[in-house]
Amino acid sequence: MKTVRKGLRDGDIEKDTYERLHCADCEKPLKTKNEPGEVGSVRVCPECGAEWKELH
Repeated sequence: MKTVRKGLRDGDIEKDTYERLHCADCEKPLKTKNEPGEVGSVRVCPECGAEWKELH
């Protein structure tokens, strides 16, 4: 699983004008999935299921 920052650099994720994250392939806004006991959260594309870890 890539981090959100690496996904943005690689072009897998895009930000819109309101700084919301979107999957570059599906153009769907990413959902947040929190893993218990983990630092940060996981961002998931509801269309293709791709996941990126977001560190805080």
